[in-house]
Amino acid sequence: MTTYFSDAHDFSVKEFNVIHAGPQIADPLNGPVPDLVSRIAAGALHDSDERCDEPKCHPETRVAVQGEIYSWIVHGDSDPAQKMVKIKWVTGPAGTGKSAIMGSLADTCKQDGVLVMTFFFSSSASPDRRRKTAFVPTLAYQLAQHLPELKDPVAQAIQNNPLLFKKNLHVQMEALILTPLRQVAVESKVLGVVLIDGLDECEAEQYLDSHVSSRTGNSIEREKAEDQLEILQVLQEAALDPAFRFRIVVASRPERVFREFFNDESQTSLFAPPLILDEKYNPNADIVLFLQAKFGEIRRRYNLSPSWPSPETLGILLDQASGQFIYAATVIRYILTSRRGSPPTLLDQVLKVKPSSGINPFSHLDAFYTHIFQSAPDPVLAVKWLWLIKGDLPPGGLNLFVRVGSDPAAFLVNLFLQTDDGSAEYVLGDLHSLIDVPPSDDLDAPYRPYHKSLYDFLGSEARSGPIYVGRRQCAELLWSRVFDICTHKGLPARRPIDQQKFLRFFFNLQMPIVSRFTSQFNFTPSSVDCSALSIGSALGTGAAQPANFGGIPFCVIARELIGRKKFFLFQPKHIVADLDAS
Repeated sequence: MTTYFSDAHDFSVKEFNVIHAGPQIADPLNGPVPDLVSRIAAGALHDSDERCDEPKCHPETRVAVQGEIYSWIVHGDSDPAQKMVKIKWVTGPAGTGKSAIMGSLADTCKQDGVLVMTFFFSSSASPDRRRKTAFVPTLAYQLAQHLPELKDPVAQAIQNNPLLFKKNLHVQMEALILTPLRQVAVESKVLGVVLIDGLDECEAEQYLDSHVSSRTGNSIEREKAEDQLEILQVLQEAALDPAFRFRIVVASRPERVFREFFNDESQTSLFAPPLILDEKYNPNADIVLFLQAKFGEIRRRYNLSPSWPSPETLGILLDQASGQFIYAATVIRYILTSRRGSPPTLLDQVLKVKPSSGINPFSHLDAFYTHIFQSAPDPVLAVKWLWLIKGDLPPGGLNLFVRVGSDPAAFLVNLFLQTDDGSAEYVLGDLHSLIDVPPSDDLDAPYRPYHKSLYDFLGSEARSGPIYVGRRQCAELLWSRVFDICTHKGLPARRPIDQQKFLRFFFNLQMPIVSRFTSQFNFTPSSVDCSALSIGSALGTGAAQPANFGGIPFCVIARELIGRKKFFLFQPKHIVADLDAS
């Protein structure tokens, strides 16, 4: 081995100094003390490798939506009074393409030189994208990358407080973002936006020493809405600070915590008008463009006929999509990834698929639905409500509302199903992404499920699994509410006209056959006289009853029960009037 001193002799080394050829360049955010990089959720960045397969808006689709959001980011609201408002909420039901819109918007901002910081939450991704812990550090890291002059103040903040990452989000936001921005003047001409997607998928952090019941001593799980609200409040705090010159766009499903936060009348001046992904943005036209483009790619790949699929087939798919991109995207994904047949064969299977089918092209959609239901306080009760809202008992065969004449108003269904005022919000409050819930002061609008495949999913035990509810369970809830109302619960105080509407609705319900379910009911004697059940069984439910799942008008049972003075409901004159009219 040759060395620099291979020919040297007769010398000794007394001292050895190392002289560096040049200065070392260190990143102040990645040193041994600050180490901000290790605290971020890299997968939450819009261009991360973890999100490489995430959907983006197909060219020429969702143009109006993206254009409206981008215009607001760059120019602000058209209303001068709202010009300086910095927070906008983008919301819509499950499957309306919120994440695709936000991903495409992030790309557009980046291409146009708009400073963009992102955090894409996901309940099915890496743990740091499912919780709040990495939220502020991830934004701070991106901001410092865009504005290098912030690196030293951010690093200093971390060095001054080694426990900073154990503090709440408000402390982190102040130390890592707001204080550094105040210390380093940022030119007002810098355009920037914070894009937060899927905040409704943020799960709750659980702490070992908190939320302990004083009554039982047991640990109480933290609700995810608490952490979601903390994030919203931190973003609002940043938006109100003059040093924070960036706009904020939050995309989420319309769950309760977001509705309450963005619809707070005392805070309306702080938020831009929400962008609701509804028919205004003509989703059907975009879905058609998407399907045509994707089927064109499939035709070219497999050398299929230019006439495939037919316009009629596209119309069926469009109708079944119900304005939601997730259905169309899932159909295309199934055709492209399945190895069970050729594209035409697979498309035929999609068009013919039934809940009992052994082939399920909707595994992604099912998982999504399951996730939404499991976020509700009582998923099984919510499923029962949805069946009765539909006026059906799974998997069909009886229409509860056939004598009502139309879909009943939501407020009538609420009066019937809820045991206390507010029960409807408790049961359905986290399902607004699946069903259109009218405002409480709207006494005419019915409930409207958004997606036609929802009840296919709920009606198949193989697909809905742990939240599956059968007809017997729904019938039990239905009859228990009838008995409860008739015997002692009655109705909360209502205007006479509202009581009359309810009575007409109540006595025109087409009830399931009692005798099929009495063996499963466990009503207490104080709740209902046992003879009432035998009366119901005797009224057309004997051996002559057809074998299929039929029913009898409740008004028939009601006349008999009231005649025998087994039940008492409201004022007798109201009962008589409505029974005579039915």
